[in-house]
Amino acid sequence: MGRTWLFVAAIALHNLPEGLAIGVGYANPDGLSQANALALGIAIQDVPEGLVVAIALLAAGYRRLTSVAIGAASGVIEPIGAVLGAAVATQSLAALPWGLGFAAGAMLFVTSHEIIPESHRKGHERLATTGPIAGFVLMMMLDTGLG
Repeated sequence: MGRTWLFVAAIALHNLPEGLAIGVGYANPDGLSQANALALGIAIQDVPEGLVVAIALLAAGYRRLTSVAIGAASGVIEPIGAVLGAAVATQSLAALPWGLGFAAGAMLFVTSHEIIPESHRKGHERLATTGPIAGFVLMMMLDTGLG
C-alpha cells in the first residue's frame, strides 16, 4: 500500500515541472506555436499517466471511482506549475532558459529517481522500457509535424 501511494505522489510531483515547462513555454512571446506543441505533447502523455495511477490504486484494492478520481486529481498540480512558470518567466526574458532548464532537470530527476525504478519491478521491464520509447517517438513526431 505504501509503495502505491509513493508512486502516486511521484506522478503528481512529476506534473509540477511539466506545468512549469508549459508556463515558461507560453511566456516566450515569439514561441506560441512551440508552446502549443509542448502543451499538446504533455497533455497526450498525461492521459496514460492518470490511467497508470488509477490502475495502481485499483490493484491496491481501491474502488474504481476512487481510483479514477485520484488519477485525475494527480494532474491538478500541473496548471499551478504552469501559472508559476509563466509568472516567473514573464518578469524577465533572461529567466526563460533558466526556467526551461530547471523544469527539464526536475522532470528528469523525478522520472529517473522514482518512476523508472518502480515501473521495472515485478517483471515488467520490457513493457516499462517500450512505453517511454514509444512516447519519445510520438513526441518527436509531434515536434516535427507541428513545428
